[in-house]
This record gives sequence, structure tokens and C-alpha cells, in this order.
Amino acid sequence: MFRFADPYYLLLLLVLPLMIWWYWRGRSSATGKIIYSDIKLLKQVKPSLKQRLRPALFVLRLIAVTLIILALARPQSSHKEEEIITEGIDIVLTMDVSTSMLAEDFRPKNRIEAAKMVAKEFIKGRKNDRIGLVVFAGESFTQCPLTLDYGVLYHILDNMKVADQEWDGTAIGMGLATAINRLKDSKAKSKVIILLTDGRNNRGQIDPITAARMAKAMGIRVYTIGTGTRGTAMYPIDDPLWGRRYVPMRVDIDEDLLKEVAAITGGKYFRATDTEKLREIYKKIGEMEKTKIEVKEYTRYEEFFVYFLTFGLLLLVLELVLGNTYFKKIP
Repeated sequence: MFRFADPYYLLLLLVLPLMIWWYWRGRSSATGKIIYSDIKLLKQVKPSLKQRLRPALFVLRLIAVTLIILALARPQSSHKEEEIITEGIDIVLTMDVSTSMLAEDFRPKNRIEAAKMVAKEFIKGRKNDRIGLVVFAGESFTQCPLTLDYGVLYHILDNMKVADQEWDGTAIGMGLATAINRLKDSKAKSKVIILLTDGRNNRGQIDPITAARMAKAMGIRVYTIGTGTRGTAMYPIDDPLWGRRYVPMRVDIDEDLLKEVAAITGGKYFRATDTEKLREIYKKIGEMEKTKIEVKEYTRYEEFFVYFLTFGLLLLVLELVLGNTYFKKIP
């Protein structure tokens, strides 16, 4: 964007028509008269190149005065800039991968597939947040440390499977402790754990309440999600003789424990009974944990009066030099 900082100086451009009028008036009044008996020979004399170019001196003066007036008006080029300051949130997704997550009460997918799908949707909605992934069953493991490379997280989630029989179980306290360990050195102003499980704590050396108090001491907020329908859910069993069959499995989520864990850390407990409800829960958590974005807009101006003034003065000097040398009048 181009503008003049002191546009009232542009009124001086009204001097230019007066200069032109004065110039032509002076040319006509300065014409001399000589009486000849016959001027046929004089008509055949053509004006020299110097005579034809002499008006160029006045043109130089007009341009020089115009540039100096424009310089006084301070021409400027402006462009707007934005400074975006973000304060990202560090989030660790902590997911139960015990074999009970194969229950098919989250049709058309089972619990583990629904949890993976909704987690990926949640990650896509985040910006400038570091996100990590911890999984737990009878033991807990860090699948992905805090990262801004969401593509890596998508890949890990796509390949995440339920636990093998040898480390099956539900060690909620261990899963929570591992997630806390990933956040203990975080410098983020907001540190969050989203813990998803479909059962009761029955394995591990760390009690969930003890882990929750650790989280509180480190300023970590924990949101807990109980995943599973109410009553019973169909669970697949692969029989070597009869093939896959489904049996009803009682849904047993320790909601009181999950509520207490969330309350201790200043978080909140949610119950997801189907895929759509789980999606709504992640959306609510996303709205509660918004990344702080501060946008400062300012305009930067670049001054151009120096260029106009310099060229204007150079043209004035050129007019003076040419007027006193090549175009010099001899009385």
C-alpha cells in the first residue's frame, strides 16, 4: 500500500500550471523584431538542434520541482505484518489395550478401533501442541514421546493392537505413571493426560490414586474416559474347532476410581457408551484445553522521500549545468 504521510504539501503542485504559464508568456514577450525587405531566405533557415532542445531545460525544472514537492509530502510504502504467539499444550494420550478392548459394543468397530479412529480425529484438530502416546494393559509402555510430528502418531495408532495374553490386564496406575513420566520435564503451561480404559485396575505396582496425586503435584490435569456400553457387550472368541464365536461379557468399569483420579488433578470424568459419544467427549476435552494464540498486527512503513528529493535535486543541478554550458545564451 502506497501513501503520503504529509499529503497537504501536494497543494504546492498547483504552482506547476503557473510556472508553465509564466514560461510561455516569457517566451512570447522576449521575441525580438527585425525589419527585412524580403524574408524568403530566413524562412529557409531551420532551427538548430540546440534551439529545438532548449525547452527541455524547462521540462527538467518542472520534473525537479514536482519530485521535490512529492518528497515534502513524504511518500511511504506500507505493509501489514502479523506476529503470532502460541502457547502449545503438552498432551499424552493414555490408552488401555487390554484384550477386553476387542468387545464389539462400538459397532461397526470394536472398542480399540473406535478409540484409535477418534484419537486420530482429535490429533488432526490440534495445532502447535506436542502429543505423545502411552499404552497399558498388565504393563505400560511409551509408544510415542511428545512430538509435533502428527504423521508419526497416525502411523503408530494405525499399527496399535491389543496386548498379548502374557501381559494382559488393566494397570491403570502404571499407565498413568508412565504418562506422568513423559510430562515431568515439560515446560508447557498446560500439561494434560487423557486416560481411556474399559475396566478396573487389577495389575501393576502403582495405585491409580497415588499416581493421580503425583500428577497433581506436577501440575498435570487428567481427563479419564470409561469406555463401554452399560450391561454386557459381545466379545469375540476364536475357537480352534468351531471358529470365531461371540459371548456376552459383563462391562465392568471402575467409574468411582476414574472420577476420583480426575477430581484430584482438576480434570473431569466422561463415560463413552458408543463411538459417537466418544467423539463428543474428545471434542469437549479439546474445547476445554484450547491452545492460546495471540496475534499482534502492526503496519511497517518504508520512507521514499529520500529518492524523490535526490532525483529532484539532481535534475535541478543538471538544468543549471546545461543552462550555463551547452544551452548558454550569448547576449
